[in-house]
Amino acid sequence: MTTLDQSLSAWGDFDRDNPFPLFEAVRDRAPVHRVTLADGHEAWLVVRHAEARAALNDPRISKDMQAAMAASGSIVAEGLPGPAFARHMLAVDPPDHTRLRRLVAGAFSLRRVEALHEHVQRIVDDMLDAIAARGADTVVDLIDNFAFPLPFTVICELLGVPETGRSSFGHALVEMLVPTRTEEEYANAKAASDTVVAFLGNLVAEKRRHPDDALVSALIDARDGDEQLTEQELLSTIFQLVIAGHDTTSSLIGNGVVALLMHPEQLARLRADPALMANAVEELIRYDAPVPHSTFRYAREPIELGGVTIPAGAQILVNLAAANRDGEHYAQPDALDVDRTDGRHLGFGHGIHFCLGAPLARMEGQIALGTLIRRFPDLRLAVPVEQLHWDHGDGLVLRGLTNLPVVPGPDADGR
Repeated sequence: MTTLDQSLSAWGDFDRDNPFPLFEAVRDRAPVHRVTLADGHEAWLVVRHAEARAALNDPRISKDMQAAMAASGSIVAEGLPGPAFARHMLAVDPPDHTRLRRLVAGAFSLRRVEALHEHVQRIVDDMLDAIAARGADTVVDLIDNFAFPLPFTVICELLGVPETGRSSFGHALVEMLVPTRTEEEYANAKAASDTVVAFLGNLVAEKRRHPDDALVSALIDARDGDEQLTEQELLSTIFQLVIAGHDTTSSLIGNGVVALLMHPEQLARLRADPALMANAVEELIRYDAPVPHSTFRYAREPIELGGVTIPAGAQILVNLAAANRDGEHYAQPDALDVDRTDGRHLGFGHGIHFCLGAPLARMEGQIALGTLIRRFPDLRLAVPVEQLHWDHGDGLVLRGLTNLPVVPGPDADGR
């Protein structure tokens, strides 16, 4: 069998701004491939929908990174901020996963999310008011002024993060997630990581002294019989919720705006029928997934998948973006269609690790995109789409824009 890294020249170079032609070539070749990752580790890449869905729900495939590293230190490089923040739902298996998800789900209830709807709408309105005040023909970076601060503000308020310090906290999170290729870049990321660690530790200490009705206090008090979160699990869970609660939604908004502007007939369809927005958000996630690859997994035993045997101990990477455009599962998979009826996607995962924050992300995406396109009917890119670069995040698990310059045009609300 030919490994993917040996075959790239035959399939074309990887283009981070438009990886989908390469994903298609890889998917057409076979459903599962042995690959070499950028950090030198070997992994098995799953690219077709049926095999991806099966892998995401296979109990023989583990997410316990600490156990994997203990068994084989060469399977994966440990990332920031380190093991003290790595004991959360995405990094453990049952029964620990079952216990953690049950404890967190009680604090992260649908009722708590639904109660945020009107508040999120007010935040969106205020941010769009500020954009409108700059002038209809002023170039605005939609990431800095909308797509990033909106979900970051929402997750901070949901957790109970005080306004004092939010700005430096957000800046440190961004710096921590920047890919590092040199010792200097790693030193900057590590310093940012230390800032995040200290901030969250102080936040937990403050909520213990002065509890409130926000999520951190609820997590501190979460009980299921005699069970509660350990200190490591508490800090890890808060960290996970912060990252998952803002970065992915920011990318959903940015990627969604570009996709709609590049498909004006679909944008017009949405403006004509705003009731389609919920369906449109699902389609936008399928079309350009903010999380193109699943988080860490490895085989606890040999696994037959897609006609190959994945050996025990091997890292498994599920390409959600490739699976979401599989022609065996979707009609016209490369077309954006806000009326799509076969749009059940893997953007939020599948199985026991299905994203707990999916209701919040959906709600924020629907309000943000729906209000934006209603208020600014002449919204347009300020640069050719070829000048946009999807270089935000680590380039593997996360896919988003660092900048999105737009010209808003007149505000339909006249504000």
